[in-house]
This record gives sequence, structure tokens and C-alpha cells, in this order.
Amino acid sequence: MALVPYVENPSPVFSKLHNSSAQFRFANHDLSIAQDWKKHGVAAVVWDAAVVMCMYLELEKVELTGKRAIELGAGTGLVGIVAALLGAHVTITDRQPALEFLSSNVKANLPPHSQESVVVSELTWGEGLEHYPAGGFDLVLGADIVYLEATFLPLLRTLEHLCSDTTVVLLACKIRYERDTNFLNMLKRSFAAEEVYYEKERDIHVYRAHKLPRRRDL
Repeated sequence: MALVPYVENPSPVFSKLHNSSAQFRFANHDLSIAQDWKKHGVAAVVWDAAVVMCMYLELEKVELTGKRAIELGAGTGLVGIVAALLGAHVTITDRQPALEFLSSNVKANLPPHSQESVVVSELTWGEGLEHYPAGGFDLVLGADIVYLEATFLPLLRTLEHLCSDTTVVLLACKIRYERDTNFLNMLKRSFAAEEVYYEKERDIHVYRAHKLPRRRDL
């Protein structure tokens, strides 16, 4: 998740984002996720897409136990934390400036036995991909990571690298602008993608995708 400078916003819609923490119960665990909008911007608050992604994971529509998962643009780490609690081995990633804050949430919310299955790691989309195994993950998770048009191509390159033909990609997002739909169209050039869940109250869509087989010229 990109870091964006803090701008004071008095709107009630954003008031919950200014709280120092957000409380949840997922995977039979009470979670207290620290937030710090003023210091870290959008990377340090829990957005509705992350909450809905966790709700979807709890529906057991995708197998998590023992699976290798990676979360992109993790921000506070809520999604990766819940995936780990549900049995996945998770690499939770974001840009370098967000890692200390992200790591503190992971340590504060995972019991010791679950912490062993989680790695927090730096990943700027499209860069340093050689540090991650090509096609090395069963599941790629992203919550509210589709919003800056300049990141679309690096994000697609990252997905291409991380995914094998059997990898499941789950993206939770709010469709705010035409560019968000444009990203989904770009994704469908290399991935088969479909909407699998919609949370009406929060207006969040969850999309499931998998890599299309490479075409071979005859």
C-alpha cells in the first residue's frame, strides 16, 4: 500500500480511521490492530476492503491450511494475520517505510505458534521480484490495492511473477473510479477473473483470479 501524507479530514466517514486502534474478531481470536493515519497515511489504517476480505476467508471458500500465501500492500497486516490464524504460511509484504508498523501489528496479534508461519518482507511492486520464488505461492491476497493508476503495470508484473497456473488470486476492492474497472480489464488479459463476493453495506467486491495458460504458437 502506498504511503500518502496525512491530511486532516473532519468527515464522519473517516473518523474511525483516526482511532489509534481498530478491534475485530476473526478466526476465533480478538484482534486489536494499531492505526496511525497521521504518521503513515493510508498504509496504517484498516480499510473496509481488508475487513471484507477477512470475512470472505472465514467463509472457507478457499483452502488455507498449510498453503503458501502472500499478501501485497498489507498496510496494517489484518488480512495476512487472519490468513495465518486460519492455517496459512503467509508472507506479508509492503514497502519499506511501512514494515516496522506492520511488524508490530503482526507480533501483537498472533500467538507464538502462529508467528512461526509468518514472514514480514519488503516488496515494492515490480522491483526485486527475484527475491520471491516465481510461481511460488498457492494464494495471493490484496485488499484495496487497486487505486493508483501508476501502480497498475508494476502490480500486474508482480502478480505474473508470483503466480503459477494453480495460484489463486483474491482481490478485495471498492470500485470508485473508471480506472479501477480499467485495472480489472488489464488483469483479464493474463488472468481469468470473476467476482465471487459482494458486501453491500461496505460496497466491497471480492474478485478471484487465476493465471491463464500461455498460448503456444502452432
